Amino acid sequence: MNLSLLERIVPTIPSARAFLAGCIVACTLLTFAPMAAAQDGPDEFEPPVPQLPDVGPDDPTVNDGEPFTITVDGGDGGPSQSVIVILGLTLLSLAPSLIIMLSSFTRIVVVLSLTRNALGLQGVPPNQVIIGLALFLTLFVMGPTLNEINEIALQPYLDGTIDQGTAYDLGTGPLREFMLAHTRSSEIELMLDASGADRPETPADLELTTLIPAFLLSELKTAFLIGFVIFIPFLVVDIVVSAVLMSLGMMMLPPVFVSLPFKLLLFVMVGGWSLIVETLLASFA
Repeated sequence: MNLSLLERIVPTIPSARAFLAGCIVACTLLTFAPMAAAQDGPDEFEPPVPQLPDVGPDDPTVNDGEPFTITVDGGDGGPSQSVIVILGLTLLSLAPSLIIMLSSFTRIVVVLSLTRNALGLQGVPPNQVIIGLALFLTLFVMGPTLNEINEIALQPYLDGTIDQGTAYDLGTGPLREFMLAHTRSSEIELMLDASGADRPETPADLELTTLIPAFLLSELKTAFLIGFVIFIPFLVVDIVVSAVLMSLGMMMLPPVFVSLPFKLLLFVMVGGWSLIVETLLASFA
């Protein structure tokens, strides 16, 4: 509202200017007073804290004043289900490395791969077939060792009769015997010299950190020796086919085109895969 207009409307009121100024000041105070009060208050809203109901002495949730405890074992001395699940997941995550380092898998898969290369076939059988066959042959070879570990270490630990340390010591015993039986002394001497450790009094006192790499080196050496024996008959077939083609003047014809069918025929007629598997199984006897 304009000030000059108010003076025309209420000309009889004395000191109209002072009256209007007072009204403006009052409206200003009424407008900004709540805002100032909000700024002077607390910064955050604090919700009321709910009051817990009183629990009587007859309530089943009361522990008679004693502190609550959490039991890790299963109640009967054995490990709880959560501990078993954690151990199972850990073994599953480490299973590929354990199979390669502590079992006969390395020798078997290397020999099967060398056999495929000796035939001159790059992708037949596929890698999945080679690895699957090697895995099941490994389970067949390691069956007695795994059964012994289950009987003397795993089942007593699950029953609660032995602790984790004792189960580990008992479980590594059969694996140590298996690796020592298929490890050459030259590889063990190599690892002992490289580590600079003292010579153990008995083979059972040999550390696993020394035995495992020595076992892998010995397995690779044995696998390549078996692969060399497998390569010899196929090499003879290649030499004979090459000599025949040279004598016939077919120098432009690759010998592998002619020798591959003969090698496949020879391998199938003698039962090559069965002979190789039998040789591998006999090498672990």
